Amino acid sequence: MPYPKTLLNANAVGRALDRIAHEIAERNEHGNQVVIVGIQKGGVHLANRLQKVLEKIWAHEVPLGLIDVSMHRDDHNERLPQNIQPTSVPFDPTGKVVVLVDDVLFSGRTVRAALDALTDLGRPKAIQLAVLVDRGNRELPIKADFVGKEVPTSLEERVEVSLREDNADGDAVRLIKP
Repeated sequence: MPYPKTLLNANAVGRALDRIAHEIAERNEHGNQVVIVGIQKGGVHLANRLQKVLEKIWAHEVPLGLIDVSMHRDDHNERLPQNIQPTSVPFDPTGKVVVLVDDVLFSGRTVRAALDALTDLGRPKAIQLAVLVDRGNRELPIKADFVGKEVPTSLEERVEVSLREDNADGDAVRLIKP
């Protein structure tokens, strides 16, 4: 297989996000209890997009937060936190259904750190995980509730997500092998 390989083009990214939003709406009949929290940095733009689609589906505002997990990671002895991004959760997650959003689910360690960071802010009623790509190779028992695309990968491969908000080339998900 030639690298890089395009896994999702712009249309496929849009369809995946629409599908994820509709699955979230189906699972959560009472949308007024749902809040969205994007994991810095990869989940931020995806969380923004999901929020917009869910607001159309439910016809009401959906609170949005952003969380940085750098200080909650369990690998500080291997690497120091770099490029710490702001955490902004302008609501109390206590009693809410929090949909955590990230671009790629890999080992599960970022999600574990996000769970720690989130529970430092309050005690949600439930936490659900939405990811654009699940690439397997889990090190922790973490599973996404909503997945745009599952792509089994080797440890040598990388999944690169480019979104129009960050990259003028537009939306794409590629499989890269160094």
